Amino acid sequence: MKQNKYDELDFFNAYAQMSRSIHGLKAAWEWHVLKELMPNLKDKRVLDLGCGYGWHCGYAESNGAASVIGVDLSKKMLEKAQELHGSKNISFLNKSIEEVTFPQSSFDVVISSLALHYVKDYREVVHNVYDLLAEGGTFLFSVEHPIFTSRPEQDWYVNEKEEILHWPIDSYQEEDRRETSFLTNDVVKYHRTISTYINELISAGFIIQAVEEPKPTEEALKESVEMRDELRRPMFLMVLVRKA
Repeated sequence: MKQNKYDELDFFNAYAQMSRSIHGLKAAWEWHVLKELMPNLKDKRVLDLGCGYGWHCGYAESNGAASVIGVDLSKKMLEKAQELHGSKNISFLNKSIEEVTFPQSSFDVVISSLALHYVKDYREVVHNVYDLLAEGGTFLFSVEHPIFTSRPEQDWYVNEKEEILHWPIDSYQEEDRRETSFLTNDVVKYHRTISTYINELISAGFIIQAVEEPKPTEEALKESVEMRDELRRPMFLMVLVRKA
């Protein structure tokens, strides 16, 4: 059975307190990079895999998308998405990313934000997305960076004074399940290397357009001293590809 932490009340309530949950895309410090990678959405058919609160669905509609479908395993997340972004052009589907089925060439753009590291069979999803896209269609996704997911602890090394020493990496080549701590304990993620993320896309037939490892804006760095630590290691990986 696929893990569905977001329908657990304690987990969902903790997630609801995060800045990006309250304030949306403007509070996601990596958004400025993802936004630049976003293709032209005017009159496009858009699919959002792991849509969560539906912020990207709302963005797609506000930028002229003809239709938007958001998919998420969590009913609680979709209820919130419907509350925030309910529209005749946006519909939501309660399914896991792995279970998504539509006719071939149903979409012009597929996006996924910070969801694919929860997916066990990345290769299957990539090939399915390729089939779902029309010719020339684009797939844009972000995941937790493999440097971030390599260790289950997902935390800095600190000294006795709780001062940050460095970001540790271990077992990087061992691609497998990781039981991590995020908001609550026992959150299952799947670690894979950068080469796997890229090569599976190439194998499916995609053409790589861009690869980004975002860092905070100068404004964010000025506003938060802690944010400067995000310059010491990449937290996210973003990839933009096109179907030939």
